[in-house]
Amino acid sequence: MADKVFYAMYDDDDVLKDGAKKLVSKGVKVTEVFSPFPIHGIDPIIGIKNTRLGIMAFIYGLTGLTLATIGMRYFMIEDWPMNVGGKPNFSYLDNILAFIPITFEFTVLCAAHGMAITYFLRNKTLPGMPAQNPDPRTTDDRFVMELRVSENSKFSAEELEKMIKETGIVELDQKSL
Repeated sequence: MADKVFYAMYDDDDVLKDGAKKLVSKGVKVTEVFSPFPIHGIDPIIGIKNTRLGIMAFIYGLTGLTLATIGMRYFMIEDWPMNVGGKPNFSYLDNILAFIPITFEFTVLCAAHGMAITYFLRNKTLPGMPAQNPDPRTTDDRFVMELRVSENSKFSAEELEKMIKETGIVELDQKSL
């Protein structure tokens, strides 16, 4: 059996949030929300859990810190020791204060790039990946809420459509997947 999907379009983010609250309070599961900008407060309404991107940022930062420390110790102490500004070159610990700015910058570089790449991979938005957007107007000025009949099995498609129409939608589209 094909799954029926409703795409409820709104022209205001506050109306979408109010509509989502009404639907969720009746027991309807909202699958996804598409918008041109982040809608603050929508995640707890539709039941999206917090991401673990912060944990990954910490891991990427630790990776950058480790690589910077190993690299500087090798380059500046073992491979090509130089006496710069009278600093001793026979020990990493004697030079650690001079290495702090590079260590910090490389830690931030690795954390930022790692988070960006993880975000793109997780959301499947790397260049060349097909778009998952149901309507191109959601990149400009419209907001779309996706509801699947299969995830709301206690309601019929007609009941679900009636409840959606009571939320202040501008347009309703339905597709069979």
